[in-house]
Amino acid sequence: MEETSREAVATAVQRVAGMLQRSDQLDKVEQYRRREARKKASVEARLKAAIQSQLDGVRTGLTQLHTALLDVKDIQSSLANVSKDWRQSINTIENLKDVKDAVVQHSQLAAAVENLKNIFSVPEIVLETQQLTEQGELLQAHRKLMELECSRDDLMYEQYRMDSKNTSDMNLISIYFEDVQRLSDELAKQLWMVLQRSMVTVRRDPTMLVSVVRIIEREEKLDRRMVDRKKQTGFIPPGRPKHWKDKMFQVLEGTVSTRIEGTQAVTREADKMWLVRLLEITRKYVLDDLIVVKNLMVQCFPPHYNTFNRFFSLYHNAVSTRVKELAWEDLEANEIVSLLTWVLNTYKSVEMMGHPDLCSEFDINQLEPLLPQEVVDNLLSKYVKTFTSNITGWLRKALETDKKDWLKETEPEADQDGYYQTTLPAIVFQMFEQNLQVAAQIDGDFKEQVLKLCLKQMNSFLMRYREEVVVYKEEHLRDRQLPQCYIQYMIAIVNNCQTFKESINSLKRKYSQALDPFDSDAAIERTLGEVVKEGCQFLLDEVFLDLESHLNELLTRKWLAGSHAVDTICVTVEDYFNDFNKVKKPFNQDMTNEALRRVVVEYLKAVMQKRITFKNADERKEGAERMIKEAEQFKFLFKKLAAQKGPGSFCMEKDSGQRNMTVRLIGLSKFSLLW
Repeated sequence: MEETSREAVATAVQRVAGMLQRSDQLDKVEQYRRREARKKASVEARLKAAIQSQLDGVRTGLTQLHTALLDVKDIQSSLANVSKDWRQSINTIENLKDVKDAVVQHSQLAAAVENLKNIFSVPEIVLETQQLTEQGELLQAHRKLMELECSRDDLMYEQYRMDSKNTSDMNLISIYFEDVQRLSDELAKQLWMVLQRSMVTVRRDPTMLVSVVRIIEREEKLDRRMVDRKKQTGFIPPGRPKHWKDKMFQVLEGTVSTRIEGTQAVTREADKMWLVRLLEITRKYVLDDLIVVKNLMVQCFPPHYNTFNRFFSLYHNAVSTRVKELAWEDLEANEIVSLLTWVLNTYKSVEMMGHPDLCSEFDINQLEPLLPQEVVDNLLSKYVKTFTSNITGWLRKALETDKKDWLKETEPEADQDGYYQTTLPAIVFQMFEQNLQVAAQIDGDFKEQVLKLCLKQMNSFLMRYREEVVVYKEEHLRDRQLPQCYIQYMIAIVNNCQTFKESINSLKRKYSQALDPFDSDAAIERTLGEVVKEGCQFLLDEVFLDLESHLNELLTRKWLAGSHAVDTICVTVEDYFNDFNKVKKPFNQDMTNEALRRVVVEYLKAVMQKRITFKNADERKEGAERMIKEAEQFKFLFKKLAAQKGPGSFCMEKDSGQRNMTVRLIGLSKFSLLW
């Protein structure tokens, strides 16, 4: 209290100091004192009122506690009197057992009298119920059926209460009402038929479907009521619980499954595109049915059924089951692709389950995959195995076809730039392109896998291609007159290698995102280089086979006497290179260099190896002049070849090999002067 008083005094001092900070405020001291006195009186009045209120509350509470104590004592006294009376009346209650039995019997008789009218009218109600069922008046038929079942169940229940072990009376009631179960079964069949045709019924007469759902809901309520009564009394009528709601969902599930399974109208033997047609029909049926469910059928079922999601899951499960069955069939490669493309891409696209009318009702990402990943992997593995086998056969067949073209008596076709070519590269890469387009529909990783497989097969194919080119050349050497267009087709073979290389790079740019080179790149590059090198070599061999006899005349007495060997060599080389200008860059340039090198080498060999005796100085001078003239003649020939325009034209000035050969020829002319 002392501390509180000190705090109050300190607060008051601060308050007074705040009010009397200036000298002019001293005139208002009396006014301040009266104002503070009024505040103090107001606070004291409020405190007195609060204390008085608390005291009144305490007084009222004590009064109520006293009253409650008196009531408790009265109740205690009353309970004691009741207990005393109950002990005295035990014997009296036991003597009333006969009265109790009479009451039970009276209750049973009252129930019998109440149901007597229905009991006598059972045959009539049965007949009427059957007629209503046959006429499709399902709601009225069910109402009559409920009356019959109620009469039967009440009688059985009273019999059970009176004597639960009396089976003969129970059997008697069951026999009398035996048509009730038959009517229930017939009505159930009608309900299931309506549900089986629910997609058609909901379009034509949705009230029929609503009636079916109402009947099933009534039966569900009766099932719950009977189950609860069994827990209390141990009695449940025959045929209960019916579980019609569960049966309804089973029927709907079976209907959906049947609808999906019934989409296959043709077989592989009748139509090669049977699977594509089946999947398209399935897509259309599922999409159309789910839109009908959303727009019409949802309104026929109670909201708590969650109808759309239930049907969405039913269709998904049915499609998944059907797709798994298809996956286990002996599918061909194109059928595997069609199935996987449909499963992985089409199914969740806007064309089917991701349709704008459906995705607002269901999150498609919650759907389980149609096929387990191991099944997808097995299908992909099977496709790769089949594809490998097929592409090997296709490449072999394409090569055989190209080999037949090599034997033709007509020249091969030329491309837009005039270079010879065959159809082999176009056929091969069209084949690769088609398969890669198909693989791209399935998955990006699978597309890369197929591309690697194509390149691997390409390397094996090029090795066989090289072997066949060698065989082609050897068969030609047996009879150089056959085939007639050997030179032209060998040129086309060399050009094909350039086309192969360009096509491979095009495929990699189009179908691969990988930055690193493929494992087969180096092998393909090496094999193509070998085919080109050997093909160009075979072409030059053809030239020098014709030049062999003329090259042997060089630096002989016949040559000195005025042979036209060099003229013939130049004319022959020029004639061949008129065909060789159909060889693509840079192969034509390399062939020109090689031809020049070989001519110079043969000429130098003749100079170095052959021994010719000149009779006099004039002959020696004539021989030297002849060699200078022939060197200039060779220079002019190869300069002319290198400067040709049109297909396979080259620029000699940019070629160091040409320049080196020219230097050698100039050196040859100087050597001849010294000689």
